Amino acid sequence: MSRVGKQPVLLPSGVSVKVDRQEIMVKGPKGASTWRFPDTASVSCDEGAKRVVITRRDDTKQSRANHGLTRSLIANMVRGVTQGFEKRLQIYGTGYNCKLDKKTLHVNVGFSGRRRGVGSQFELQVPEGIDVVVETPAARGDNDPAQLLIKGFDKQKVGQFAAEIRSIRTTEPYKGKGIRYHGEYVKKKQGKALTGGG
Repeated sequence: MSRVGKQPVLLPSGVSVKVDRQEIMVKGPKGASTWRFPDTASVSCDEGAKRVVITRRDDTKQSRANHGLTRSLIANMVRGVTQGFEKRLQIYGTGYNCKLDKKTLHVNVGFSGRRRGVGSQFELQVPEGIDVVVETPAARGDNDPAQLLIKGFDKQKVGQFAAEIRSIRTTEPYKGKGIRYHGEYVKKKQGKALTGGG
């Protein structure tokens, strides 16, 4: 048995689970999530014990791999509809900023209008089920960089959207300008030193 897969997923209060053939739907206070799990796994919900049990149909290598994966993804679904997931991004650079206009995120990170073709800002549509909070230094009353908080009940969607924003301008290693995850370590490089000719 997979050490991860054999552990049941406990269901907190307010969470309901429905299993229909190879599809599982998890509902909770923050939303509902549906996923079609591999046919090498078998999922059953014990309503009385408030838990979901995952077993595998056979002992092949692929079944063993999918056993733990299925359990982890279902556990993430349960956590997502109860607690949710979040990613925080920081934008470093003079004049770099971002703003939210309804469901459109505008990110300005120093690219020229000529390079962009339609102005210097990047525009990203916020996916369904994702909430974005823009925290500017002025609003917080400090000098820290602008920050983005991305929240949602789908871990994959939250991570994917955060990665898309970060890829607009990854942090360069000389001055540290760009977009990075909160707490991300950026190894700085030393610039070229000027030496006098003799």
